[in-house]
Amino acid sequence: MAEVKEFTLPDLGEGLTEAEVVRWLVEVGEVVAVDQPVVEVETAKAMVEVPCPYGGVVTARYGAEGEELAVGAPLLTVAVGADASAPAGAQGSGSGGADGGVADADGAGVAEDGGAGETSGAVLVGYGTGAPPARRRRVRPTPAAAAAAAGQVNGVASGHGRYAVTPEAPVRAEAAEPAPGPVPVISPLVRRLARQNGVELRTLTGSGPDGLILRADVERAIGAAAAPAASAEPGAAAPAADAGEVRIPLRGLRGVVADKMSRSRREIPEATCWVDVDATGLLAARRAMNAAGGPDAPKISLLALLARICTAALARYPELNARVDTDAREIVRLERVHIGFAAQTDRGLVVPVVRDAHARSAESLSEELGRLTGAARDGSLTPGELTGSTFTLNNYGVFGVDGSTPIINHPEAAMLGVGRIVPKPWVHEGELAVRQVTQLALTFDHRVCDGGVAGGFLRYVADCVEQPAVLLRGV
Repeated sequence: MAEVKEFTLPDLGEGLTEAEVVRWLVEVGEVVAVDQPVVEVETAKAMVEVPCPYGGVVTARYGAEGEELAVGAPLLTVAVGADASAPAGAQGSGSGGADGGVADADGAGVAEDGGAGETSGAVLVGYGTGAPPARRRRVRPTPAAAAAAAGQVNGVASGHGRYAVTPEAPVRAEAAEPAPGPVPVISPLVRRLARQNGVELRTLTGSGPDGLILRADVERAIGAAAAPAASAEPGAAAPAADAGEVRIPLRGLRGVVADKMSRSRREIPEATCWVDVDATGLLAARRAMNAAGGPDAPKISLLALLARICTAALARYPELNARVDTDAREIVRLERVHIGFAAQTDRGLVVPVVRDAHARSAESLSEELGRLTGAARDGSLTPGELTGSTFTLNNYGVFGVDGSTPIINHPEAAMLGVGRIVPKPWVHEGELAVRQVTQLALTFDHRVCDGGVAGGFLRYVADCVEQPAVLLRGV
């Protein structure tokens, strides 16, 4: 007798309470193995594939693509056991084996108890039982199996699922055949944007390399479709303003960023100090380091050198590697330095974290910054890679601006902002010269220190930028 088990959206960590269904990886009527990814969801921090802790036949899915589900809400139900998972014609013929298990393409089986002794709980990818998942295979259950699964679903989860199985709607055996030919889209974010706005990707011509469809291509299609639709509405009421208005929900990543920025401004009495710096020496040092490594050696990035300078400055001014415990009314100084860096992506602003930055060389920092930047761009950062920073470095110079007053990344105590590096007239060694100049801005929590500490930190960073040899004094 089949047992229908309900799998709910697990706690994805770091206080997240909801996730959006981006893409279903299984269909109703499909056989799944223990720890097989069944759905791709997007949290406010990352894109995550969620594995199912049960093995058997999917009898219902909950939530359409693009719909937000709360943690603990049903994701799907799985009919566990031989009656629900045996292929058509297997019962009574002996072809399914004496134990009634379901054989996958390699001959491995799902046990009659559906892996009840093999389930791993509501876990994330890579943290399950460790057993390799069986290949997915759709089955067409016998009428008795469909009725058994439907009866269990109606008794366990009736009314909850968008795709719940009923006696009038037996387990679906086959999914609709997709249209032939691949769609030249890499980013799941672009696919979701098109899906949410009804854009057929196959009709677009991509502007990226080899015809790759980019976010800008989808946005142009959305705008082109909206313009005639708006003008064709007869007797439509006049908008509140000539340009109309667009309402964008503050949810997902944008909502989390909004909440965090608001909390930072509400709780932290911040102050900002800044200084113009001659970065010619730092650029020369970077060129020399990369030349010494040879043509095949990984290049050291400018951001890595700035991060290395920040770790040295925090060793001298540990007051800024801290947070305030408002409940206990205590300043908590942190021994380890985890540097976050602001990264702009298609999903919005994210802050990946370099763990134990104080123990890394410039080469190691550059390698890790490059890895995290790539993961941020393709949306594959994990929640753990986006949390736990103790100090943030914000290079807004890449946007072509000279200065800013950064908002502190709560609950940190400080953030260093770096403007663009541009040639400017500068007095160097008593003479006017053209030098590579940037502006550094330090925003700090005035509860953890006074202006003297903040000024000392910023001045030390500036001295290292102007004369990188200053770093050697502390070695």
